[in-house]
Amino acid sequence: MSPNRRAAESGAPLRTLAVIAAVCAVIATVLIATRGSDGDASATQAPAGVAGQGYGQSSGSGYGHSSGTGHATGAQKDGAADEAGQAPAGPQPVTEIDKTFLVKVRQAGLWEIPAGRLAQTNASSEAVKRAGLHLLDGHSKLDQLVREDAKILGVPIPDEATDEQQEWVRQLENARGAEFDRLFANVLRSSHGKIFATIAEVRAATQNDLIRRHARQANQTVLDHMEVLEDTGLVDSDTLAEVEKSVTPSQ
Repeated sequence: MSPNRRAAESGAPLRTLAVIAAVCAVIATVLIATRGSDGDASATQAPAGVAGQGYGQSSGSGYGHSSGTGHATGAQKDGAADEAGQAPAGPQPVTEIDKTFLVKVRQAGLWEIPAGRLAQTNASSEAVKRAGLHLLDGHSKLDQLVREDAKILGVPIPDEATDEQQEWVRQLENARGAEFDRLFANVLRSSHGKIFATIAEVRAATQNDLIRRHARQANQTVLDHMEVLEDTGLVDSDTLAEVEKSVTPSQ
């Protein structure tokens, strides 16, 4: 075989391999480009609730929570309503019984806090002294709450107890020992029993959230005070009968 023929035959496979290699390169380039465009689309169109968020959370909020905030109140609610194109909610009503409730809670603190202090010096019974401490603690907290709520709701409240309540304080100031113990237990149990009924009436009917909260706190406090007063063993049946008559609706 001549040298030229052998050279031609050996060159043919080389050209075939070159063509195959070129075709493979073109296919590889197409595949890379296709995958790259798919990756870009995935990065820009991630499914909701996956990219940048935890499990069970949607953009800006989680289950039952708003992003980075607590419950909206007051101006926040009004502002949110405005942004949504809705009319903001107006102020909640404050009825006459709501106002009377705040006044009575304030007046109760104005005489029962001094009565609780007197129990620490004038009482002979440890149970009465203990009841006095409960009055001091409970009515101090209620008095702070009533002053805050009255200011928010624009309800005027008194700075003095009623004449009758002031007279009770004077009687307690002049009593000592067993006399003080019995007077303290009965006068205060009567007073708490009457306001307890008022609290229930207010809580059942009020449309104001602040009054509801206040009535709930007052209910718990007054119930505690009635129980510690009864624990003294000095509350007369006549006192309870008088309370019953006072809180029973007339026929």
